[in-house]
Amino acid sequence: MGEVLGVAVLGAGHMGADHIRRLAHLVSGARVAAVADPDTERAQEVVAGLDGVSVHAEAAAALDAPGVGAVLIASPGPAHEEALLAAFDRGLPVLCEKPMVPDSTGALRVLEAEARLGRRLAQIGFMRRYDAEYQRLKSLLDGGGLGRPLMLHCTHRNVSSPPGFTSAMLIDSSVSHEIDAARWLLGQELTAVTVLRPASSSGAPQGLADPQFVVFETERGALVDVEVFVNCGFGYQVRCEAVCEAGSARIGDEHTMVVTTRGGAREDVAQDYLVRFADAYDRELRAWVDATRRGRVTGPSAWDGYAASVVAEAGVRALETGRRTTVELAPRPGLYATPGR
Repeated sequence: MGEVLGVAVLGAGHMGADHIRRLAHLVSGARVAAVADPDTERAQEVVAGLDGVSVHAEAAAALDAPGVGAVLIASPGPAHEEALLAAFDRGLPVLCEKPMVPDSTGALRVLEAEARLGRRLAQIGFMRRYDAEYQRLKSLLDGGGLGRPLMLHCTHRNVSSPPGFTSAMLIDSSVSHEIDAARWLLGQELTAVTVLRPASSSGAPQGLADPQFVVFETERGALVDVEVFVNCGFGYQVRCEAVCEAGSARIGDEHTMVVTTRGGAREDVAQDYLVRFADAYDRELRAWVDATRRGRVTGPSAWDGYAASVVAEAGVRALETGRRTTVELAPRPGLYATPGR
């Protein structure tokens, strides 16, 4: 299939370090060629023991490092636009963690820049599309055996929110995964959003509106509801039930280990997304590396990243105003397929 793919990883924090580990030890056909992080000491610690990896404080230096043939962006969201445009300028294929760009204006600039190239270079890291349970549900819905989807009921719970987490971030950080999953599962764009706020949990930090109940409308009349609760205190849980004209299907209930001992049984509950979706991240990265080495770009596109940013912004406005808010997308460039492809 060709030479080993040298990857520049931008960001050596929680997500970046996990991807570096994955590239170094779990994914064949690729290696970490360069790492960029403003905290170069942290980056050096992450790549300790790996041969041939250069460490840089600036993203551009990592992109220009010897042996780099592709880019994995795992830096904070506000840095993504500049990194994506720099990769496009160099003709480098990119796997960019979500959000592609946090604000829809910047996301549109990235979308238009790639469209001007006339070919895809970016894959966006909506890893749920690579989860085995989500893929089974997608196949079931696409097969049509349950009839037309009418509703998706979704649950997204975290043990606790990190410091500095805001009420808006429940939408644009947490629910952004449900935004993409709903678009992909249903093959429809989301057209409006309403956010309801129950009384906040006593476990939530002061001033954080947690939990929230988010309702999306789709272009063909389906409804998607999301319970997002980022300080539930007991575990990381993601569930999705599709209710269709001729039946329903639910995922997320059995993704656990049951341990039975004298006197009873207990179920292990994942404590964060890197545990629950470890296999999905593995599949995602392997698929990206394999496609890139073949000269192809697959998976969630820049359009998917742009659409998620627009819907999330509408969700934040709905949260702030308490009103139903419509989603206004720019015309879709011909380069990009529909949400379910």
